[in-house]
Amino acid sequence: MTRGGRDKHSDGPERRCIVTGESGPKAGLIRFVVGPDDTVVPDVAGKLPGRGIYVSADRATLEKAVEKRIFSKGVRKQVQVPEGLLDLVEATLLKRLIDGIAIARKAGRAIAGYEKVKIMLDREEAQVLLQAVDGSERGKGKLSTPQGGKWVGFLTADELGQAFGRDRVIHAAVASGTLAHRIVEEAARLQGIRQNDGDTPVAGKDTGNA
Repeated sequence: MTRGGRDKHSDGPERRCIVTGESGPKAGLIRFVVGPDDTVVPDVAGKLPGRGIYVSADRATLEKAVEKRIFSKGVRKQVQVPEGLLDLVEATLLKRLIDGIAIARKAGRAIAGYEKVKIMLDREEAQVLLQAVDGSERGKGKLSTPQGGKWVGFLTADELGQAFGRDRVIHAAVASGTLAHRIVEEAARLQGIRQNDGDTPVAGKDTGNA
């Protein structure tokens, strides 16, 4: 990720988006399956049985899939799209991201608080810097994205707080490793679904002030 643009996923098996027709790594798409009652069900974890239908993790693309009834075309039969599908996908992705950060915290790989984050950054142990979108810009600007790492800045202080068992968190960081990679992937998917036209893309950058 670079600030002002999102990562293009480059790892993992590829799947084809039923809306755009473009193929890309599964990490950058949302999987759906059709249930026994012919209702479209989001499978963000990619574990539900059945034939997968993939849509790029982009709000406008998913909206088009719903409005143009592209899910039915994708499986070649009439299917039902539940009301509020986009909100359900966003809520599920948010929970996965918060859970991922919480797991990293319990494993001792994620910390919160300005001073603790600054120490981790100074020691070059961090891979991901997370900062609340509703936090002070002046305070956030005092911390720099890890060299070669990522910055996530679209979660609210309340949302970050959930991952750390607190009311609010403004600054957090995740140490390098598998958990950090998972958090970056989940953040990119949620960002794509949450972002509306005109929003500033929330991403990371290699160097400089966050």
